[in-house]
Amino acid sequence: MPEARTSCHDLTRWKKPPVRRTVSQICPPPRRPLTVADIQPGMENERLGVVRDSMFQNPLIVKAELGKPRERSCSLPGINFNYGLYIRRQDGGVPEAIGHWNVFKQQPTCPHELSRDYIAMNRGAVKAGLVTARENFHYRQLNDIRISDQDDRRLKKEPPSLPPNMTFGIRARPSTPFFDLLQHRYQQLWVQEQKANQKAIKLEKKHKVILGKLYETRSSQLRKFKPPVQLDAPWHVPHFQKVGPHLDTFPTEAHRQRAFKAHREECAVRQGTLRMGNYTHP
Repeated sequence: MPEARTSCHDLTRWKKPPVRRTVSQICPPPRRPLTVADIQPGMENERLGVVRDSMFQNPLIVKAELGKPRERSCSLPGINFNYGLYIRRQDGGVPEAIGHWNVFKQQPTCPHELSRDYIAMNRGAVKAGLVTARENFHYRQLNDIRISDQDDRRLKKEPPSLPPNMTFGIRARPSTPFFDLLQHRYQQLWVQEQKANQKAIKLEKKHKVILGKLYETRSSQLRKFKPPVQLDAPWHVPHFQKVGPHLDTFPTEAHRQRAFKAHREECAVRQGTLRMGNYTHP
């Protein structure tokens, strides 16, 4: 037991006491521009010579202190300044609002101008024998017929009747099924659908009626038979058969083959249709 007490005392001794902060530390006052009195030796904004407070209100001159935010160059209003919109109206406050209620008074509506009845005016102009545009214009100036309120109300479309519990606006899009996406649910459904389709195709092939072997008759074989056509050799005049050449300029067959070989090698550099002319490059 004594050892346990000593251990508890050690824990309480090493426990860090709570830090108590003042109101100025919790809610610091707004930062104001630097002044000559705030400048201390060794600061970044320390200057030599003539120093004025206006120098520390120029954002191009003021330097940021090391480890501190940049000072504001604009001056703030005094303590008695109220931020926000000030309404210059004496409404009486809460007692007057509780005592009575300001009701909006409906303004008198101006008389509604009735629309012109062009159908009746055109009918009257035709009965009077007026057909030109100028005559119709003068007739409408002299006989200005207007549609009555009852007729005008009848011509206007009434608003459609809507249920009292109807909600206006666009219906919200359904939420994205993230769990199905993470679990590859759509892939599994597709694979199952493909397997079901293959199974249905196999069953359809299995239940398909297999017809028996068809035997061909003599008439069907004769219908398909094509008699062979014997191709005869083309006819030649016997006088021109086995006639040898009358002129042979090569002494032997070896010389003949050597000449044709040289001709084939020089075809690419000779001119002419048969490649037997002059050389293309001199």
